[in-house]
Amino acid sequence: MSFHKLFAMIAAFAATVAGAVDVNVIGLFPGKAVVSINRGAPRTLSVGQRTPEGVLLVSVESSAAVLEVDGKRERLEMGQHFETASQSGARTATTLAPDDRGHFQVSGAINGGHIRFLVDTGATLVALSTADAQRLGIDYRSGRRSMSVLADGRRIPSYNVTLDSVTVGDLTLFNVEGNVHEGSAGVALLGMSFLARTEMRREGANLVLTKRY
Repeated sequence: MSFHKLFAMIAAFAATVAGAVDVNVIGLFPGKAVVSINRGAPRTLSVGQRTPEGVLLVSVESSAAVLEVDGKRERLEMGQHFETASQSGARTATTLAPDDRGHFQVSGAINGGHIRFLVDTGATLVALSTADAQRLGIDYRSGRRSMSVLADGRRIPSYNVTLDSVTVGDLTLFNVEGNVHEGSAGVALLGMSFLARTEMRREGANLVLTKRY
């Protein structure tokens, strides 16, 4: 192994140790659990197995898994997420630049699928169309049916759902409230169900979102 490859491996390991560890339980079986760590590919752990990130599967119940992360035990139910604080104390942030009209539009992801967002502090929830929801595999029809009022005063059917994850830049939030409204695909709204879980500040013309821990 070359010196450069060895150095890169050591640097990557150090970054993992120093940073936060993000764990999401996505499957439960007798004596085993399927987890995603640091938003990576799903992996199956057996009771007593420890990952290179230091996540130990302690036990599995019918509806939850007990995991040890950084020496602390956490009971996570299916779909539940846990994140440790970074040892460096740094908080994840992303910077958004305005377009020529002064709006903040950004490429992001919902449940791992790409989508284009418009930052809208006037929107209560993260909002997207039924066309985008279908493309992203969101079972919105199982959500609570409601009505949404458009800017022109029209009322259209919509569905309140819980989005597994919403990503903007380096920020990923889990279990975010969303609203799926009937209509064709377009720019989704990054509403307050996401923004309220960040600190928003202006730096010149840019908007900086910092994740709260």
